[in-house]
Amino acid sequence: MSGFLPSLQGMKGRGNPSQIKSIDSNERKTLMKILVGLSGGVDSAVSAYLLKKQGHEVTGAMMSIWDDSLPVPKIAGGNGCIAPKDGDIKTVKKIAEFLDIPFTVIDCSSEYKKTVLENFKSEYKSGRTPNPCVWCNAYIKFGVLPEAAKRGGIRFDKFATGHYANIVYNDEIKKYQLKKAKDLNKDQTYFLYRLSQKTLSETLFPLGNLIKSEVRSIAKEIGLPVAEKPDSQDFYCGDYNDILGFQANPGDIVDKNGKVLGKHSGIWNYTIGKRKGLGLPGGTKEPLYVIDISAKQNVIVLGSKEDLYSKSLTAEKVSWGSVPVPKEPFNATVKIRRQNAPSKAAVIPMGESTAEVVFETPQMSVTSGQSAVFYKDDVVFGGGIIKRRAG
Repeated sequence: MSGFLPSLQGMKGRGNPSQIKSIDSNERKTLMKILVGLSGGVDSAVSAYLLKKQGHEVTGAMMSIWDDSLPVPKIAGGNGCIAPKDGDIKTVKKIAEFLDIPFTVIDCSSEYKKTVLENFKSEYKSGRTPNPCVWCNAYIKFGVLPEAAKRGGIRFDKFATGHYANIVYNDEIKKYQLKKAKDLNKDQTYFLYRLSQKTLSETLFPLGNLIKSEVRSIAKEIGLPVAEKPDSQDFYCGDYNDILGFQANPGDIVDKNGKVLGKHSGIWNYTIGKRKGLGLPGGTKEPLYVIDISAKQNVIVLGSKEDLYSKSLTAEKVSWGSVPVPKEPFNATVKIRRQNAPSKAAVIPMGESTAEVVFETPQMSVTSGQSAVFYKDDVVFGGGIIKRRAG
């Protein structure tokens, strides 16, 4: 991997050393070299600040995932992950200078394209709705980035990010466990459930026990240049067709009885639960929703809101990152998308990598390709990719 941009490697800052708290001799015994993933946002910047304040030797690293071969317009002002990052690199440079830490940019674009973008395109072509952030975190941000840093000669004991989550070690089962953040409104464990034991053992989340308002206050108090910067909002700020680049593939839009209602130009333009912009001539008397997407038949199926509710789902590629693989069914709360509150359910393991989830109350818009994440209290027991749902 070409890895590092020479003009930024080893960058030192001009921050105010008085802002970094001194430590006593007892604290020095536990000091570490820590690589902090910097994005240009306030969360990762405050994480780096807090670690340095504790006396650790901090190095900043930013992953570059932009590939100029991507057929994506260069969006001005967009704050999604997929976009040219020249502005973010300049911002991270200012953060590093302010904190007086070395900083480097690591090229992860090739791996990101193969692991995240190819999966993204394949899933949409198959009539599924993927969550690219899950794959990015598991394999790029917490995999390719720190490993490339090591190969580039950066020595560190731990890798840290600005995610809102916690990691604890369970002496009883001898495993590191991923736990929800204090700030449940910002909790990001839904995107992190695939992190392995090795990754959990080598990772720090400095913001796990803070709420967002406290992070903003810290940033303002010390004068961080990104104290007022808005949070990143999405994977991509434009039309997903920019990334997919598929040729039109017309097919039928039908009701649940098979009656043709209209035509579509490609199944990837639809997701389960979609109501507006269905492309039906003249509209309908009653509201209709996408209730099924068939890649094999190239058909979009519409139905009523009641048709969107499911009693159960099957998850595949299940990861049991925080616990031994369960042998028996267990009760849990399950999230089927980031924005939803966890719902009570029975989780039935079916081997090491498959599980069935039976909900206490039917759930709306269970979507294949999204993740179902299992929680017991605040601990992430595991999760997998939704394969199918059942009424």
